[in-house]
Amino acid sequence: KVLDASTLSFGTRVKCFAVCFIAGIVCSILGTALLPKGIKFFALFYTLGNIAALASTCFLMGPLKQLKAMFEPKRLIATLLMLV
Repeated sequence: KVLDASTLSFGTRVKCFAVCFIAGIVCSILGTALLPKGIKFFALFYTLGNIAALASTCFLMGPLKQLKAMFEPKRLIATLLMLV
């Protein structure tokens, strides 16, 4: 019963995906635009953009399924490079 109360409808998942994905793109572009102001601003906004983009896919797949997919053997190198 608790799991049923905590699940999101498909429409809500798509809306949250869109919001997080757009926020990720905006933060990444903003970080790139702020690069002349200093590397700290770039690093902050670009990192926030990547986190928001990862969170967006968690809304579609679910966080556990997303993590399992990221750490599959065929995707492990790409995941580690992205996290570093």
